Amino acid sequence: MESRDRVLVMGILNVTPDSFFDGGCWLTPEKALRRAEQMVDEGADILDIGGESTRPGAKPIDPEEELERILPVVERIDRSIPCLISIDTMHARVAQEALQAGAVMVNDVSAMRADPRMADVCAEGGAYVILMHMQGMPRTMQVSPAYEDVVDDVHAFLAKRCHEAMAAGVSRRKLIVDPGIGFGKKLEHNLDLINRLRELRDLGAPILVGVSRKSFLGRLLDLPVEDRLEGTIAANAVAIARGADIIRVHDVKEGRRTADVAWWFR
Repeated sequence: MESRDRVLVMGILNVTPDSFFDGGCWLTPEKALRRAEQMVDEGADILDIGGESTRPGAKPIDPEEELERILPVVERIDRSIPCLISIDTMHARVAQEALQAGAVMVNDVSAMRADPRMADVCAEGGAYVILMHMQGMPRTMQVSPAYEDVVDDVHAFLAKRCHEAMAAGVSRRKLIVDPGIGFGKKLEHNLDLINRLRELRDLGAPILVGVSRKSFLGRLLDLPVEDRLEGTIAANAVAIARGADIIRVHDVKEGRRTADVAWWFR
């Protein structure tokens, strides 16, 4: 999955009513397909389809409801658009059915802790797996997060999760790690992780970073979510210069151009 000649861009496609930025925008399969086509035209290498919001304070939903949201979208994109499809889920059943429908990647913000079947499903399906660090779960993760040293703690967590994924049969070459910017982190934790991102490279897996329009940028700029594009561009450029291999973005055109320039400063 790691590209030798450029940074990969993952476009965010949330088919949810309550995601923090694009919730409610792409609820029908028709709207989602049009948005997917636009993102690929703008340079997305991967489309990350989510049916359950993981914003701070979000309530979990039943896998059945999640499947009703995402499966028609995965199936239509797989038939129509030449791109890699990722499914953003913590539920093994959702991952399994999405992989059967055409997805090739599972983006699990719990790093396969929320569902004990997830590792087996990913191994059996031959999926790429994104393992993300999160302190707590979405409903509670921003309640007083604390670390001894956030980079060391995240590194140790991801190393353990990589080891356990491989023990379950997931190929090392199909693992991707994500430090979880904004997931159980204070402002200073997010800044430390981006500045010291290169320390995660010895995990031996491509690094994905997701900073798109997140609240830490709002705190730095004192701006609402709709006005955080420039902050997102700046943070992505720094992350790429520090070693990120994949950036996860809402704004694909700007993300692609950022990645293509920032690559030269690694």
